[in-house]
Amino acid sequence: MKDNSFPDLSIVVPVYNEEDNVDDLIAAITAAMQDYTDSYEVVLVDDGSTDQSFEIIKRHAMTNPKIRVIRFGVNYGQTAAISAGFHHARGRILVTMDADLQNDPTDIPMLIEKMQEDWDVVSGWRKDRFDTFLTRRLPSTMANQLISYITGLKLKDYGCTLKAYRSDVAKRIELYGEMHRFIPALARWGGASVTEMVVKHHPRKKGTSKYGISRTLRVLLDLFVVKFLMTYSTQPIQIFGGLGLLVFFLSVILLGIVVVLRVFANVDMSGNPLLYVSLTGVMLSVVFLFMGLQTEMQVRTYHESQRKPIYHVKEIVEDMESESIPEIEENRLPAPRN
Repeated sequence: MKDNSFPDLSIVVPVYNEEDNVDDLIAAITAAMQDYTDSYEVVLVDDGSTDQSFEIIKRHAMTNPKIRVIRFGVNYGQTAAISAGFHHARGRILVTMDADLQNDPTDIPMLIEKMQEDWDVVSGWRKDRFDTFLTRRLPSTMANQLISYITGLKLKDYGCTLKAYRSDVAKRIELYGEMHRFIPALARWGGASVTEMVVKHHPRKKGTSKYGISRTLRVLLDLFVVKFLMTYSTQPIQIFGGLGLLVFFLSVILLGIVVVLRVFANVDMSGNPLLYVSLTGVMLSVVFLFMGLQTEMQVRTYHESQRKPIYHVKEIVEDMESESIPEIEENRLPAPRN
């Protein structure tokens, strides 16, 4: 008979072309949980893999009731995969980790124990990283410092996928672009408590990395979106209206200079380019103000309408017959084995 009870812990793992690692990954998670808790599930999200990753994890799902597989038809990216994992996870605590075995599943109990100190999010810090310096560690360090400065949440390693969340916190966060690394900042913006602790990190032994400098640049672009969401998402008139007032103020100063030159230096106003710059500035300030009003209306529509997911699930493979989502029991953590 299939077990339809909801687990205390859901381990969400995005998988993309990791056929050489998924067998060892599942074995490592099983071993790490064996002496900790039996109330868990592993949600593997196949992000449109083109190798044998899906076939391998599907085979595990058909024989192991603790394995669930979410499959995408195409590659949507890690953010969409984590978002899908959050939406389909049934645990009261959600843990995310990479499929390349650079994260260590034995750290999961430690993250959950840290949550007992009344933290909503516990983020991993790869203090001793086994990645290349120029292409991975240096850009990551610079990005972490910039993200901490802009968001106000001081974390040393935003890029570490190994994190633990209370389910109600994770499920209310909508993710887009490369925003999965900003989840702690978005969670804190939503009122959650966030901390960080050192976790183990291993060198990649099999497969190839999917990260690079280009991805770091995309993350920086998404950082501007996050800053807007955290500061102006419910009041965009402040940023556009502020720009409009600034441009209007500068335009009035330029117009005053034009008048002074006409009165005291007998400079022809019609031939003075500053006159046209000031008039253009006045019109531009009106445009900014109307943009702010229009954006206010769009923001209201966004917050009041039903939000649509950023992915399309092609199929779900699991060895359980359950379709409902559990009610969240606050502050309940996985119970360790006696």
